[in-house]
Amino acid sequence: MADIDVLASLIEPEAKALGFALVRVKLFGGEGDRTLQIMAERPDTRQLTIDDCADLSRRVSDKFDELEAAGNDPFEEAYRLEVSSPGIDRPLTRLQDFADWAGFEARISLVEPQDKRKQLTGDLKGVEGETITIDVRKHGEMQVSFANIHSAKLTMTDKLIAATAPLSADGADSIQVEGQD
Repeated sequence: MADIDVLASLIEPEAKALGFALVRVKLFGGEGDRTLQIMAERPDTRQLTIDDCADLSRRVSDKFDELEAAGNDPFEEAYRLEVSSPGIDRPLTRLQDFADWAGFEARISLVEPQDKRKQLTGDLKGVEGETITIDVRKHGEMQVSFANIHSAKLTMTDKLIAATAPLSADGADSIQVEGQD
């Protein structure tokens, strides 16, 4: 199976060339059903349009085709490429994500239990160095080392939905069917 760190190092320059920040690179699925998932965003809007996703997909595909032609294919088997924005209940994968989303509710899964807990749900309070502070429901504030976080994502709340409203809702209230006037 391909090395995720190598893949991320190949994908990140392609995302940056388009003005995007790479949020996550993940490889999942069984043999014969692999999916390479790339999540990226525009730093100014924290969103990607469908056209942005298509541009990044083409750029990454071209890069991987070049590597394959040179005999340096990072994949040993077929895979499906999926490019998307992180979405509303986005994964938190970088220290900066925890700082940027302070004040919003998140769910954090830990590598090693802390205070007999492996799952923490509460409001993010901020980041100091490599330590994230979260106000855990019915427990209080906890400081968690970034290195002890297995996975984290924002929790869907009304506050989050309001804060991540689309930049434009043009066309969202009408359905257009091709071939009909």
